[in-house]
Order: sequence, then C-alpha cells, then structure tokens
Amino acid sequence: MSPRLPAVICLPYNYPVMSSPFVPKRVVVAAYPKMPEALTEAESMSAFLKEKGMDAPVGSLYDEGLRRRVKQGEFDMLVVVGGDGSVLRAGHLCAPSGVPILGVNLGRLGFLIQIDRKEWRGYFEKLLRGEAWIENRMMLRAEHIRAGESRGVSHALNEVVVGRGQNLRPVRLTAFVDARQLTSYVADGLIASTATGSTAYALAAGGPILPPELRNILLVPIAPHLSVDRAVVLAEGSSVGIVVKSENAVLSVDGQLPSPLMEDDVVNVTAADVTAQFVRFGDPGYFYRNITMHMNENSLGLPR
Repeated sequence: MSPRLPAVICLPYNYPVMSSPFVPKRVVVAAYPKMPEALTEAESMSAFLKEKGMDAPVGSLYDEGLRRRVKQGEFDMLVVVGGDGSVLRAGHLCAPSGVPILGVNLGRLGFLIQIDRKEWRGYFEKLLRGEAWIENRMMLRAEHIRAGESRGVSHALNEVVVGRGQNLRPVRLTAFVDARQLTSYVADGLIASTATGSTAYALAAGGPILPPELRNILLVPIAPHLSVDRAVVLAEGSSVGIVVKSENAVLSVDGQLPSPLMEDDVVNVTAADVTAQFVRFGDPGYFYRNITMHMNENSLGLPR
C-alpha cells in the first residue's frame, strides 16, 4: 500500500531570490531543556564558536534571563537545538525582535530545520564564511473576540485551530473571508495555516503543501461531516473570521494549550506584522528536497 500524499503540492514558477549573505556577530545558543543531549550539544557548539573568536552564551530555551536578552536585541542570531517544536518556540520569541534562527535537529522530523546534529560543524564553517542567507516566513495574527471585545491576541508560525475540545461531538463553525461568508462546517475543527504550517497539522488533515515563501492563508477542515471537505488557499492579504456556532469549541495556536471558546465567539486571523527569519544554506530548493526525503523515509515502514 502506497503512502497517502496530499492532493496537491503547489510549486512556484521560480525560486525566491535569496537575500544578501548573512554573517552573525552576536550569537546565543538555546537548547530544548527536555532533551538532555540538547544542552550537551549546545555547549559543544558554543565551544566551537569560541575557538573561532565568537563568544556564544548557552542557555535553556525556557530561561527567562536568556529570553529577556533576546527580546532586548543583544543577539543577531539564535541557534536552537531541539526539534520542530523548539523551532516554533524560538520563532515566537525571536520574530518580534527580528532575530534570525538557525535550527539544529535533534528531534524526529525536522521539517523546519535544515541541519542534522551530525552536520552542524560543517554548516557553522559555512556560516562564518558568509555562505548563509535569510529566509522570511509569514506568521499569523489571531485575535479572540467575545461580545465585540478582544480577549487576546496570539501569533502563530504554523497554524491557528478552532476545534472541538475533549468532547467527542463535532463543532459548528462559519468561516468568513474578507468579511464575506465562505461556508459553514460541521467538523472536528478548522485549521487556518501558513505556508510553513502546510507541512504540519494541515498536511495531516489532507491539505496541500505550499512553498514556504508564500504569504497566503490555507484553510483546512478537520474530519468534516456532510460539509465542504476541501482545503482552500486564500489570496495573499485576505483575512479570515471563524464564528463559533456551538458550545464545545477551543482555540489552539501552534499546538499550545487550548483556550475555551463560547458560542458566537469570533477568531479573526490575518497575516502578522512580524515574520520569522531562518538562516539557510544553499539554494532555496532545500525545502523540496527536505519534504521528499521525509516522505520517502515515512513510506519505507509501510506495508506494500
């Protein structure tokens, strides 16, 4: 049996233009604290950079002192050692301050990460030689509205999800695009995703893969029941309003702990003013090579 692939992989006509060569001067190395090997690897990276004449402090990604220094602009690059979840947390931390992120993968998938733990020394050498470039990825701004008043704003690198909570019943949702009603759903939920998130939850729900440079919002229903079951790619600049029509819904942003929603609550989703910046190497085709590599790896263990 062949692996189930998304219905569409949307490829651009041309690769995006790479930015000017990037060479950092003030680096911090942050490790995911729940991976014991991450801190050991991070200390090795710091020692390597110190040998090259660059002081690079080490800390936990959750350390408030380190996070405060990043927010204050003390660094011009953050190396995050962990998996995709660590990169998401680093994105939330670094995007408002415009600090680029270099990920080193110690996790399982690494869709967001170009460098494996066995390769970082070679890539660090390339970095110091000016062979890196900066990739900008769109983030989402999600605002929770209740009775006309804002209940809070969150930012997402992957996705904003309005879905059912622990109750097994589906939720009823109505989606609006640019203030015009699109459709109503009876489903386990609705995903509003970035192009980055198209390889995350949206992919698992059957959505297409979008190239990372796109600034479009992708809408993907989760297990729709007698409802529209197709993903929709919105035009760049479009806004989304998700109106809750049942009582058992929750809001989750980038997989963080969900917050409860009430009937008639609205979640407005737009492109955020900030972008997540990633340090990349080689041509932008790395994204497609990474995707196909993971798909081939996952297919190896499936029965034929």
